[in-house]
Amino acid sequence: MVPRKLPIGIQDFETVRTEGYVYVDKTPWIHRLISEGNPYFLGRPRRFGKSLLVSTLKAYFLGKKELFEAIKANSQFAGQPKLAMADLEKDWITYPVFHIDLNVGKYTDFESLESGLNTYLQTLEAEWGRNPQEETLPFRFLGLIRRACEKSGRKVAVLIDEYDKPLLSTFGPPSEDNPEAQEEIRKTLKAFYGVLKTAGPWLKFVLLTGVTKFSQVSVFSDLNQLRDISMNETYAGICGITPTELTDGFVPELQALAEKEGMTYDEALAEMQRLYNGYHFAGDGEGVFNPFSVLNTLASSRFGDYWFKTGTPTFLVQGLKKIDYDLRTLTEGVTVPEDALSNYRANSTNSIPLLYQSGYLTIKKYDRKFRLYTLGFPNGEVEYGFLNELLPLYTPWSEDPQGFSIFKFIEDLQKGDTDAFMTRLRSFFADIPYELNDKTERHYQTVFYLVFRLMGQYARAEVRSAAGRADAVITAGNIVYVFEFKLSGNGTAEAALQQIDDKGYLLPYTAGDRRLVKVGAEFDPATRTLGRWVTG
Repeated sequence: MVPRKLPIGIQDFETVRTEGYVYVDKTPWIHRLISEGNPYFLGRPRRFGKSLLVSTLKAYFLGKKELFEAIKANSQFAGQPKLAMADLEKDWITYPVFHIDLNVGKYTDFESLESGLNTYLQTLEAEWGRNPQEETLPFRFLGLIRRACEKSGRKVAVLIDEYDKPLLSTFGPPSEDNPEAQEEIRKTLKAFYGVLKTAGPWLKFVLLTGVTKFSQVSVFSDLNQLRDISMNETYAGICGITPTELTDGFVPELQALAEKEGMTYDEALAEMQRLYNGYHFAGDGEGVFNPFSVLNTLASSRFGDYWFKTGTPTFLVQGLKKIDYDLRTLTEGVTVPEDALSNYRANSTNSIPLLYQSGYLTIKKYDRKFRLYTLGFPNGEVEYGFLNELLPLYTPWSEDPQGFSIFKFIEDLQKGDTDAFMTRLRSFFADIPYELNDKTERHYQTVFYLVFRLMGQYARAEVRSAAGRADAVITAGNIVYVFEFKLSGNGTAEAALQQIDDKGYLLPYTAGDRRLVKVGAEFDPATRTLGRWVTG
């Protein structure tokens, strides 16, 4: 069978529909957007389908009925029948469409943003005319909307994709941060987007997409009728691939993946779930798969870290290191109020909201009474990719092939050779350069946490049990290891071993015939590595 064409990186709806690419039908969501008719903002992580959504809306407002006629909807809202877009309108109407895609270009300073917006406005002015009295970017934008409406006799659809790209481009590691450019770009965007409030009488539809909702850009306060649907349960599946869309629409590709990876169909589906599912954009509802990773995996019939490798959160992980953040909470769950997720200040030292909006964290639980969200890593791809980014900040790990080293750690544990494992771990700590090691217990805990979480790719790693919080629990084959560590001066290896018994850390693992191993150890701050350990 000839493999089907999967739209990896294809962001143009017309190309998808006319060149035979598999299309994941989103018409019920699009129909609802258009029917409600609000000015909208939608925030989603990069490579999550925002641009294709914008392109689909553009085709609709341009009246390209032929692109929608053959669609057979596979998804629906509760109480709403399945339908194709062609069924939704009797008379297709062509509207003026202003599509501004800020994905294009690099915005390192105000001049580059001004040049980019000027290019878009010049293109629109060639079609709708220019008033020489309109000199600034906002006044030219407003004049264009009014003239397009008056000349066409129809209101205008404005689609702005990646509205925040210019501001995000000015962020980076401290050595690359550009606060002066941030302020100039912020003021420019505020004035430009603020036009959309004044232009209300001439607008048919407005959608802005982006990664994050910067509160100080003020488009969301000045344009107070803009409806933020980023965390609206109804629109949780408008981008990405839902579990139903995956299992209904990609059966041939899933079968080929299972065969190539030596798995059953159900095993391959479970691995897809573990690696790429788990994004939640509302307090309730099912998770959504990362579309970029799913399509790449199915196209190559090979599991991989596709989405994470397209962009690394360098300045975000450096920010966590700078404030000495307890990384264990990222796995166990960090709780934040609702407004922390929907608004982000560009000069904030708190990286958690941006980690959520960028897709590195997602909603794990929602407390309706107190309107609190518990965040964590969405899936295996993101967790292990993110931890790999953090490890070089604490260790010399980047000089050592990660896969080989982790495999050696796991191999020791699977063999039941605790002393070999601990000796290897001691050597690893001893290699950490002095400047990376602040000799604090938190530093040791962080390095230990990162190593054990990365081992979780190959064995089940935990840091909390129902009976209490051990430093780590590793299940390797038929052996369960429980580790407790002490910093010399705050306890001995024997005291650590006794704590395992006193706190009952082993109790959750006593059922069955598994071998249970207790390991108590102590760090020696003088040598900056593991000192003694005892087992039981």
